[in-house]
Amino acid sequence: MKIYPSVMAKNQKELNLLFKKLSGVAKELHFDVVDNEFIKKKSDWFAFRLSSKFKYNVHLMVENPLSWIKKHGKKFALIIFHPEPVKDVKKVISVIKKLKKKVGLSLKPETSVSSIKKYLPELDYVLILTVHPGRYGAKFLKEPLKKINQIKKINPKVKTIVDGGMSPETIKLAKEADAVVSGSFVSKAENPKKAMRELKEAC
Repeated sequence: MKIYPSVMAKNQKELNLLFKKLSGVAKELHFDVVDNEFIKKKSDWFAFRLSSKFKYNVHLMVENPLSWIKKHGKKFALIIFHPEPVKDVKKVISVIKKLKKKVGLSLKPETSVSSIKKYLPELDYVLILTVHPGRYGAKFLKEPLKKINQIKKINPKVKTIVDGGMSPETIKLAKEADAVVSGSFVSKAENPKKAMRELKEAC
């Protein structure tokens, strides 16, 4: 199982501090982008610069992912967006594939697997949120973990990422996932290397 520390920042200074803090902790980071429309919080909506030390995935919690992807998509290996606010999901998938990037959809706790069933053959990943999105430290929800098996039954090739409330206790519940994202436990830790080691040992 891969563990991606997550990164959410309001400005470049904050972002640089996170890059410094997570250097040597992981090789891949999970970039959270929020637009204050789809989710009532705003982050990474500035002209950011990325550190060359890492590979990056991005989770777009935004109303209009296309405009962000056209500006910044080339910088990321995997682009994940939410189907809920998007009128033409297939078009966004197609734009990401034309950039030769991996593509994923993200499911809020209340969004069902059946609602994205028709897109699953085209996806590389599905990100399953086990918290209500947009803020670190939200309450962990066990119920969405059932979606891992539901997704694999429809398309066994799709990889699953669990995002939200990961700790040494909850990561054991997510053991069937291909990867997890950790914000509060790793990225916000005083000692991220120790926190990452604890998560790895737990799973």
